[in-house]
Amino acid sequence: MDYLMSETKNQFFSHHATTSFPYFASGVNLYTIIHMNHTFYQHKPVISSRKFDGRRRVIIDRVSPEIDGGQYPVKRIPGETVRVEADIFTDGADVISAEICYRSASARAWKRSPMIALFNDAWEGEFAVGDPGNYEFTIEAWIDHFQTWRRGLIKKIEAGQDVSLAFRIGAGIVEKAVERASKSDGARMRALISVMTSGDAEEAASTALSDELDGLMQSCPDKEAASQYNRVLKVRVDQKKAGFSTWYEFFPRSWAVEPGRHGTFRECKRLLPLIARMGFDVVYLPPIYPIGSTKRKGKNNTLVAGPDDPGSCWAIGSGEGGHKSVHPELGTIEDFGEFVREAEAEGISVALDIAFQCSPDHPYVKEHPQWFKWRPDGTVQFAENPPKRYEDILPLDFETEDWKNLWTELKSVLLFWIEKGVRIFRVDNPHTKAFLFWDWVIDEITGEYPDTVFLAEAFTRPKVMARLAKGGFNQSYTYFTWRNTKHDLQKYLTELTTSEVKEYMRPNFWPNTPDILHEELQTGSRATFLTRMALAATLSSNYGMYAPAYELCEYLPVKPGKEEYLDSEKYEIKQWDMDRPSNIRAEITAVNHIRRENAALQQTNNIEFVRVDAGEGREHDMLMGYVKRSVDDSNIILTVVNLDPQNTHAGWLRFPLEAFKLPHTHHFRVEDLMSGRTFEWDGEWNYVELNPEHMPVHIFKVNLFS
Repeated sequence: MDYLMSETKNQFFSHHATTSFPYFASGVNLYTIIHMNHTFYQHKPVISSRKFDGRRRVIIDRVSPEIDGGQYPVKRIPGETVRVEADIFTDGADVISAEICYRSASARAWKRSPMIALFNDAWEGEFAVGDPGNYEFTIEAWIDHFQTWRRGLIKKIEAGQDVSLAFRIGAGIVEKAVERASKSDGARMRALISVMTSGDAEEAASTALSDELDGLMQSCPDKEAASQYNRVLKVRVDQKKAGFSTWYEFFPRSWAVEPGRHGTFRECKRLLPLIARMGFDVVYLPPIYPIGSTKRKGKNNTLVAGPDDPGSCWAIGSGEGGHKSVHPELGTIEDFGEFVREAEAEGISVALDIAFQCSPDHPYVKEHPQWFKWRPDGTVQFAENPPKRYEDILPLDFETEDWKNLWTELKSVLLFWIEKGVRIFRVDNPHTKAFLFWDWVIDEITGEYPDTVFLAEAFTRPKVMARLAKGGFNQSYTYFTWRNTKHDLQKYLTELTTSEVKEYMRPNFWPNTPDILHEELQTGSRATFLTRMALAATLSSNYGMYAPAYELCEYLPVKPGKEEYLDSEKYEIKQWDMDRPSNIRAEITAVNHIRRENAALQQTNNIEFVRVDAGEGREHDMLMGYVKRSVDDSNIILTVVNLDPQNTHAGWLRFPLEAFKLPHTHHFRVEDLMSGRTFEWDGEWNYVELNPEHMPVHIFKVNLFS
């Protein structure tokens, strides 16, 4: 397909840039460059290297997935497929053939996958993606003259008409195809032409309608007047943990062997085997950088810190360094590197917090004062959300005239930690930094390190969260924490998994964070902690928790009505009793291992909610059920959750047997993976009951053919 676009984005910049940093070409505005890039790369007609040809009669329209006219990529992980749909039609009644053309963005040759017609001019097809990196695809469609002729021949034969002339017409079509075929195929096609024109009508018809001739013609279609979709669309393939991961967040400073002392990376290594046994594969560390002392916050976020208060680790930077240093009491850069290596040996990736903000003591303040907003009284503007004042944190000014150097420096921070073995970054408040910066820096980083994952910590407006996801963030925090009723949960999951959002935004569900203790958890109900954990772990393929606060069921707020922890670990060093009675570590471990052993739970978009009746035709408000299935249906999981932490609830659940092409009376078996009990079910309606004091969730493995 030499007329398909072959020039890549990088080639474009190498042709047009005047420096090694193409976005910063002298005299060229960044926004203009990005706009030029989008216009060139996304909207350049695929047929641009061919002259206009009015014979191209096929129309290709309403292609999906296509995000904002192709401006942003859809997201996948290795081995997943991209299902492509489009409206494809032409004037008249000729037969159309169509295929998806796809490739790695770095490849020259296009691979092809056929599309099939559905109904009302709707078509679909799919292709599988490989290793992490950028891919692209488009659609090509053409009038298939051979299939049009073949269809007409069948109708004429069925009508009992004379088809001798039709055989000669078909032979002419095949003769033209010989020129496009391989030498061996061409020879065989000529032999078939001889049969078609031999005069034996029965033998000619058998040959003309044979699978052999059909296959030969499909191998060398006539695309001289083919139409191509006018955009090349993008796919971003991320590493597997972008699609399926289980996060465990803890503060290293709270894990000293000796109580009352500041913990170190070396001491934290002893936690890694325990975390791995619990089934977590990502350890997320809050900021590990030096902490400023100016305006340092005290216990419970008080404005005045005591002499022993460690301060908030999000107040980054001191005389000991900034974003490319570690807090001295945690150890050295070498100690951190050893922690990362030992984590990897346990099958755990280390996720590092990236918070692009500074304490008043950060070296940037003196070295690059132009990167901050200065007030008339000569002080730097600190972060605030009245009545809250974050005087220990200075925002960076993304409108600074020196933005080029600011961007370059922030990119170098990411590269610094990548060189230390980090491939996952949880980004703090990305919505308070320029979108164009994230577009650029994530594209730059993932272009060089395709296995890098960025999680957007942005509990903000829906459209802002969506824009961050479109712009490159591989995972996103969500509103799950505040979706607590059956109606709200089902509505929210339906939005995430059935709308266009599913193509670019991967949810990561967190029942708590160091900043958020939802009011439902503030009752201290063990059942509520179990329920919210099970929901997060089975609704989403990516989930995490701030631990050990969650596994120990910490529930006291700083004050009634506030979603903040009393004695928050953000401002003090904690001493955790991991064996505290009523902890839910065993249950968390069980759920995590169920996730790991069942492919159905390693996806998010494959969810189907099922009906649970409370009696008299009324749907149950407190029992929620949903089915997930693997791509090949070899693994089917049915989860049922009691959303009431205080009362036992029972109901009749309808399992969607018709989705598996089974009769409503089918007999099958389910195994509760939490309890190990097995149940025989008859037909589509079956009884379920959950006592929250015992266990508020069933996770059934469904065996339809036991």
